[in-house]
Formats: sequence, structure tokens, C-alpha cells
Amino acid sequence: MKTNAPRPAHRWPIRITHWVNLFAMVCMFMSGWEIYNASPLFDFRFPPQITLGGWLGGAIGWHLAVMWLLALNGLCYLLWSLFSGHFRHDLLPLRIATLRQDLWQALTLRLQHRHGHYNSIQKLMYLGVLLLGLLLVLSGLAIWKPVQLSWLVALFGGFDIARYLHFFAMAAIGLFVVIHLLMVILVPRTLWAMLTGGQREE
Repeated sequence: MKTNAPRPAHRWPIRITHWVNLFAMVCMFMSGWEIYNASPLFDFRFPPQITLGGWLGGAIGWHLAVMWLLALNGLCYLLWSLFSGHFRHDLLPLRIATLRQDLWQALTLRLQHRHGHYNSIQKLMYLGVLLLGLLLVLSGLAIWKPVQLSWLVALFGGFDIARYLHFFAMAAIGLFVVIHLLMVILVPRTLWAMLTGGQREE
């Protein structure tokens, strides 16, 4: 028997993987900063108060342990998104004309938000952060196992370049997180929807 129950804005697999991803990313950032501090690429270091692990060995242990949680969580999200139609219905298609229109509305503070619907800017950001995540994984593997995965290191153009790519991909995801948090502050009801599922607005 069919019911007319409203469809949630965010189904439970999205909510679970979202919050697991939040925990994992915080741990990955903080432990990664401690690893960076041991051999910095630039003329600065991250304050020890925002790092995780206490020393290089401890940070690597945290980084590798949480890496598996992040990878499993990401795999669950990808498989569910593919088989449930989430990618096809919610994140695609992404059209240039619609993106231009949404960008203009965002710049003029007229872009509307409907629960359960992604505008073109959100689609671009979510698809972009998935690609950045893939770059992080591949460059991280090249850094972690440079001898065993020498072909991957060569694909990146060398170990040092892989380190820079890993760092800049991390920074880009950090920027995504900042923008994401700003959007939550501007539209706080989206936080409740990610906790409870909310109601899809037609």
C-alpha cells in the first residue's frame, strides 16, 4: 500500500556518512598537520594545540588508522549514491548556463535554498570535493608507499610534487569546509535537516 509520507531532505545513508566523514576529516587534518610540522613544505608550522598525535610516529598512526575509516565511509557513500540514484537525480546534470545563473543570484543574495534540492553551486562544490578526495587518496598513497608504488609517484612527477599536491588538495578541502560552515550559519535550518532528515521541499 502506497503512503504519501514526505520524502526526507537527506536520507539516512547521507546523514550517517556525513557525520562519520566529519569526525574522520577532523582527525585527518589534525594528524596531517603534525606530520607536516615534522618536515614543512613552507616557512610556517601549525600550532601544536591543533595537531593530533603528539609526535611524528603518533601522528602517522592516527593518520593511517583514520584513513581506513575515511576510505570505508567514502566507499559506502559512493556505492549507495550510485545504486540509489543519488548521483543521477541530485548531483547531475551540471549545466554551465544554470551555474552562471545561480552564481549571479548568489552574488546578489537572491539564491534560494530548498531542502532536498542542490543548486548548481552546491553540485559543483560536492562533485569538486569528491575529485579532491580522490587526489588526496592517490597522492597520500604515493607519499606513504613511494617504493612499492613507484609508478604512482612517477605519475605525479616525483615524491616532492606528490607532497605539494597532497597539501594543496587538503587546503582546498579545508576551504570547502569553511564555505560549508558559512552556508550553515546563513541557513541554520540545514543543520537540523542533516541531523533528523528534514523534509524535502517540492
